[in-house]
Amino acid sequence: MFGARLRLVQNSEGACSARWQIRRFALWLQLMGRMRRRNVLLLITLLLSLFNAELGRAQAPSGNRVGPASPGPRSVEDWNSLSLATSQLKAAPPLLGEKDEQPQFTRELIQVKWRMGDPIDLYVIRPKGVAKPPVILYLYTYPSETDRFRNDHFCADVTRDGFAAVGFVSALTGQRYQNRPMKEWFVSELQEALVTSVHDVQMILNYLSTRQDLDTSQVGMFGEGSGGTIAILSAAADPRIKTIDLLDPWGDWPDWMAKSELIPDEERPRYVRSEFLQRVAPLDPLEWLPKLKTQHLRLQQVMNDAVTPGVAKQKIASIAPAGAQVSQYDGIPEFFRAVSGGRLFQWTKDQMRPVPLPASANRNVRRANDNSAISTVSPTDTK
Repeated sequence: MFGARLRLVQNSEGACSARWQIRRFALWLQLMGRMRRRNVLLLITLLLSLFNAELGRAQAPSGNRVGPASPGPRSVEDWNSLSLATSQLKAAPPLLGEKDEQPQFTRELIQVKWRMGDPIDLYVIRPKGVAKPPVILYLYTYPSETDRFRNDHFCADVTRDGFAAVGFVSALTGQRYQNRPMKEWFVSELQEALVTSVHDVQMILNYLSTRQDLDTSQVGMFGEGSGGTIAILSAAADPRIKTIDLLDPWGDWPDWMAKSELIPDEERPRYVRSEFLQRVAPLDPLEWLPKLKTQHLRLQQVMNDAVTPGVAKQKIASIAPAGAQVSQYDGIPEFFRAVSGGRLFQWTKDQMRPVPLPASANRNVRRANDNSAISTVSPTDTK
């Protein structure tokens, strides 16, 4: 994996290289004894500020420039719309970082990119012996990394029964959190984090649909925590997502911001202000979850998990669409007993399989054809 990371870095933004050159120059001056440490830090800060300002000007289209601090992504991406229709994201050619062949699956690490300074490590894991497997996206909560997608046991579980798994992390998470002030994080920039991640899901599906070794006609998505919120919003924006499995999705923003244990107490006053809540209100799962009426949907909630407060969990469960499966667990031990042994991922696969005839119907059909050498039931109907 180190080799893959090295190749991805070598092929990434020139911006990263320029920043490294600035730091190396300043450290060289310090080693030469010409500058004190405090002055070195001041020089680094000044040079990086100038560099970022120039980078922002270079990214903004000439017709949309509003000043030297105008960032490139804001000039081409509409954070007020879940759909890509009002944004202008253009994908760069994908870069293959590493391909790993295992007895049960093939795992590829691919770098995809459609924003300046925000390359995405995308894991595409395909089962062996299946020409064009259906796709399930896996998106875990903030904060998370991509380590699980390099775990062979996990990859064997998610590809079992002939399904492809595609994994990545959301915006402002893991390897995608870079070149930002420490005061900016997933919750403080919630509108950006959610909307850009929903756009990412659509762009990833666009890329996957160009491959001849995957079936993206009906996509499944597993989302945990903030990943569950993104899965809800993505399904509302993209009809290709037909099956959604949600584990403790965030939502009900007024209650979530007031009571979630993920938010530091010293920062909470900022997030319960009306200005902040108004900005994220259009992205509340309470608004979108009832509208997901064409998808297979399961909602699982661990009730003593304090990241999403209990009152928010109950509101989310109460507005699940008709036909959704809602499972609530008192605590982690009960949840693990229910989903261990790979069963956590089985529900999504079951919903994406063709619906077989009931066993009684199969028996009746066979009886009706006992005197015939050719059965009217096809092999796919009886699987």
